[in-house]
Amino acid sequence: MNEEILYIPIENYITFTGEAVQVNLSYQIFGPSIGKAPIVLITHALTGNSQVSGVDGWWNSLVGQGKVIDTETYTVIAFNIPGNGYDGLEENLFENYKIFTAKDVARIFLIGLKKLEVNKIFANVGGSLGGGIAWELSVLKPNLAKNLIIVASDWKASDWVIANAKVQEAILLNSNNALHDARIHAMLMYRTPESFTMKFNRTKNDSLGMFNIESWLLYHGKKLEERFVLESYKQLNYILSSIDIASNYGNFKEAVYAITADIHIVSVDSDSLFTLKEDQETVRQLREIRHNINHQVIRSVHGHDAFLIEYDQLDNFMFPIFK
Repeated sequence: MNEEILYIPIENYITFTGEAVQVNLSYQIFGPSIGKAPIVLITHALTGNSQVSGVDGWWNSLVGQGKVIDTETYTVIAFNIPGNGYDGLEENLFENYKIFTAKDVARIFLIGLKKLEVNKIFANVGGSLGGGIAWELSVLKPNLAKNLIIVASDWKASDWVIANAKVQEAILLNSNNALHDARIHAMLMYRTPESFTMKFNRTKNDSLGMFNIESWLLYHGKKLEERFVLESYKQLNYILSSIDIASNYGNFKEAVYAITADIHIVSVDSDSLFTLKEDQETVRQLREIRHNINHQVIRSVHGHDAFLIEYDQLDNFMFPIFK
């Protein structure tokens, strides 16, 4: 098992807007080395990274030895979205934070897989922003994966996602405490009023002289400041707003028509970022042209973040795919 950060230099990558750039794509591998086991590609969420498993793994309840995605059975590859800052590579941080779309990221990942001599994978998995990139991967290479697994995400940035990303951008460009303040706003996108009531119920922190919900928001703002840089957050926020697999096609059905994978969509019933209603419409359209569509719903008060909280439900949905 090799969990160190590895690198794939990609020279003269031409973006979808026609700009030539150098990218040093970083990644980690969990489980057997490439070629020894079926491969699972996992794409991280906006503030995630390639560390999907292990002590500090952001999805370690799902990925690891003895877990649903068992690293004794599967080789797990996780790329860092270029510019996310986790690899510490300043050359992946561009002055133009709109240099990459989600489609660019997907194409860069495909170049990475080709350089690793990986042509087929067992599962293409993505959560939140990572789910949008997983969709983009499947459209760019329709026969890549046996299973496409989309968790708390969508094939497009809806008007609501674009609007919230615009608010985030305004904070990131104009606030004197940009990362901190943007994260405070973002936490309201990821949770629900019911989730906050359940957790805090208007309780106060007398030592700080504020409500516990306020101190919790300040904590998350400070925490992100400690592990993220402003350029990364601006870049990833833009990528989130750019998800649209149908942009080079007439419509969604044309974009997905050639995908050969079994498609598994996991929604959260209280998700206000990537809503259940949008996913239900996606599933309806898919089932008009495909039979191998599976739709599961996480029941939770916690909103979008439920895919990082309700592990028992997510495990139950994933188990039949990986076992």
